[in-house]
Amino acid sequence: MEISPIRTEKDYRAALSVVSALVDQDPSPDTPEGERLDVLSTLIEAYERKHHPIDLPDPVEAIKFRMDQAGLSIKDLEPMIGQPNRVYEVLSHKRPLTLRMIRNLNKGLGISAQVLITDNTRPIG
Repeated sequence: MEISPIRTEKDYRAALSVVSALVDQDPSPDTPEGERLDVLSTLIEAYERKHHPIDLPDPVEAIKFRMDQAGLSIKDLEPMIGQPNRVYEVLSHKRPLTLRMIRNLNKGLGISAQVLITDNTRPIG
């Protein structure tokens, strides 16, 4: 099994192509093809983490997304955030999330605390 480091975008695209073909074959993990798939996937993941990082979403956008997914309304957020006017202020970026809100949203909506604590202050304009 010949495997090279992924150092460039060209190497990355070539590795993705090989992995795609291997996935289509669905090899057993204990075969040479399965081992190659495992090693290449690990190399691709490391390259992506370094060169194509995925930023955490804006906390308010994460809340809105979860609301949309679950069909929730402003009223459904009141136990987690507070009165309707406070919910509207948070959802329009006029009020930052408090620690209590973050805990409640994490527990009530299952949104990662790491997402909720990211800097949600952005210029309003």
